[in-house]
Amino acid sequence: MGLFDGKQSAFAGCACDCGVSRRGFLAGSAAFAATAVLPESAPAQASPPPAAPFRIDVHHHLTPPDYVASVGTRARVPKPALDWTLAKTLEDMDSAGVQTAMLSITTPGLWFGDAGASAKLSRSCNEYAAKLCIDNKGRFGSFAAMPMPNVDATLAEIAFAFDTLRADGVSMFTSYEGKWLGDAAFVPVFDELNRRKAIVSVHPTTASCCGNLIPYIPDTVVEFGADTTRTIASLVFSGAADRWPDIKFIFSHAGGAMPFLIERFEFLARAPQAARMVPNGVRTTLRKFFYDTAQTSNPAAMGALRQLVETSQIVFGSDFPYRTGLEHVTGLNNCGFTDADLRKIERDNALGMMPRLRV
Repeated sequence: MGLFDGKQSAFAGCACDCGVSRRGFLAGSAAFAATAVLPESAPAQASPPPAAPFRIDVHHHLTPPDYVASVGTRARVPKPALDWTLAKTLEDMDSAGVQTAMLSITTPGLWFGDAGASAKLSRSCNEYAAKLCIDNKGRFGSFAAMPMPNVDATLAEIAFAFDTLRADGVSMFTSYEGKWLGDAAFVPVFDELNRRKAIVSVHPTTASCCGNLIPYIPDTVVEFGADTTRTIASLVFSGAADRWPDIKFIFSHAGGAMPFLIERFEFLARAPQAARMVPNGVRTTLRKFFYDTAQTSNPAAMGALRQLVETSQIVFGSDFPYRTGLEHVTGLNNCGFTDADLRKIERDNALGMMPRLRV
């Protein structure tokens, strides 16, 4: 059935009294317009071919069946994640001109207090994502799920993800049981990721301190941005970011509230203890990180971020299935970026981190 099949036309009942049918009138009008504008000898113009997909989406979620079966007994899996399918992902990618989506697991995450169950679920999700990459050549990459905060299990999964599954990076959450990523407990994990010069995609979650603070406002609205800001602060002011200079951190949602709080970050850096952790200044450290555009492809958020970092540090993210790729393409087009800057954000900056995606 066509788009308008079975539906009344907007022109129905709008006949004129001149004895000309609506179809004849429109055809005659089109013919007159064509002869009035084009010379008689003008050749017909063929429609340009559709542009090949080129964007790289670094913030794109999947929901493996094993994840639903395991997590559904422990926590509520949001409906967009429950409704996820491979066909929907590919459709969204195609509509937004996305060549490759980097797949990751999102909230409610993989940790529910059972180290063994978390390790098993991480492995299952990572193998599922790896198979999608193989079966859909060139369309997907993987940021492997980690069984944090269990350090030993995480180190084992890092080795398996990189050495066996050839993952492109790992995915972490902003906090685990009241500890943020700069916490000393996680040093062995990040030492290993730094040794591997790994990409670490950081996704927000609800911190154990702060869930459901305002019952009628979901944690995703305010708390996710706040927890991203907390974990950035923990990495900066613990000195961890400088300890791990070879990790390529990607922070979701333009860094949460961090760009808006830069003055407070810099004021804290005046204190002697904090200053020792950022000897080259706060901005120097923050400008090494990468920030995605997911749910922040608007002039306010991008304007603040651009005042802080170069365009080279911004990468395209859609947050599918919670939002669409096309929404973010459209939004970025209204943020004042030049065509060259958009090309960097939508493709080239990610290629710099993941050159295997070049086609």
